[in-house]
Amino acid sequence: MIQLVKGTKDIYGEEVKKWQNVERRMRNLCEKFGIGEIRTPAFEFTELFVRGVGETTDIVQKEMYTFTDDGGRSLTLRPEGTAGVARAYIEHGMHNDPQPIKLYYISPTFRCENTQAGRQRQFHQFGVEMLGSYSAAQDAEAISVAAALLEELGVQGVELRMNSLGCPKCRARYNQVLRDFIGSNLDKLCATCKERYVKNPLRVLDCKEEGCQRVLQDAPSVLDCLDEECTAHFKKVQDILDEMGIAYTIDPKIVRGLDYYTRTVFEFVSDGLTVCGGGRYDNLIEECGGKPTGAVGFGMGIERLLMILDKQGTDLGISSGTKVFIGSMGEAGQKKALALAYTLRKAGICAEADTVERSVKAQMKYANKIGAAYSFVIGESELEAGTVQVKHMESGNAEEVALADLVAYFQKKA
Repeated sequence: MIQLVKGTKDIYGEEVKKWQNVERRMRNLCEKFGIGEIRTPAFEFTELFVRGVGETTDIVQKEMYTFTDDGGRSLTLRPEGTAGVARAYIEHGMHNDPQPIKLYYISPTFRCENTQAGRQRQFHQFGVEMLGSYSAAQDAEAISVAAALLEELGVQGVELRMNSLGCPKCRARYNQVLRDFIGSNLDKLCATCKERYVKNPLRVLDCKEEGCQRVLQDAPSVLDCLDEECTAHFKKVQDILDEMGIAYTIDPKIVRGLDYYTRTVFEFVSDGLTVCGGGRYDNLIEECGGKPTGAVGFGMGIERLLMILDKQGTDLGISSGTKVFIGSMGEAGQKKALALAYTLRKAGICAEADTVERSVKAQMKYANKIGAAYSFVIGESELEAGTVQVKHMESGNAEEVALADLVAYFQKKA
């Protein structure tokens, strides 16, 4: 038997209803914020991610699914969503449209990494990108989308943590200060951090090793290296969030794992897990071949989000879906049952009819198993009388209803 590839998962049954519920709420929320949907290809030219995400990131160095097509072109399955949106923004001339452009996506994403709780090799990401503004107001609006969604879904114990990486000049200044600090403690760091120190010292702050974390407790803060403009930008983000009533904590250790971030970076954490992360990326559009464009966005892993909701016992309000089960006796009864199910479905009522040709007793057991709220059986006598006995499955009470009145009857019950 051919089995699932490691790090992938089939989603079906009751579980997929949770996904649909969460995705529906995401779409509805984006509609309120004036954010339109974008669907980019599942694979792009590898160069897009190398240039956009950064050569020194773990994603590019270790985690991308890259292959060569028949034409000898290097292609990569999407490891994150922002670079593809940036490419689409440039390619379709969106800079000519009224700014900012606000887009969201719900997409499968691929990274060849160690599987763990809430992390798969094919995972699904909800992302929001806002392009065309350098203002701190845009940072605050992007953060408010994530905050509103987590509140809407009922995620408990959410903490927003923020930092600023400053502009490229600030970042270069901090890189040197950090390099000096790490260099004097290099013998205390893990092998991976020693490698990161050479290529990109900022990545050392991402390390989760306890020994490295102890050393990094005394690391210099990037906030001390910000210039006046970047400091003012970050302060304005905080002021707007204060006005919105969105609580936050300043955490100088947050750097995010992608090279394109500038100025504001942030994470939403719940149960010790990062459920959402993002920030400003003012240089990405230009890096990908476009004109200088301010932009900010975030990504939210749906698997991890659902894992946290399940752990917290959050009720996602999943209904059984099947409202009416129509049983049948005899060939004429089965034909009528299927016709009635079709009529009810067209009227917006969820209905099921027997297609396995079970006994009436087995049909009623099936109705219970699928969680039908109502059921009735139609046979020769019901066809002749033009009425059926509609049973309320939970109470066991029954009510006689004319066949011609079934649609109106169940529309009132919906």
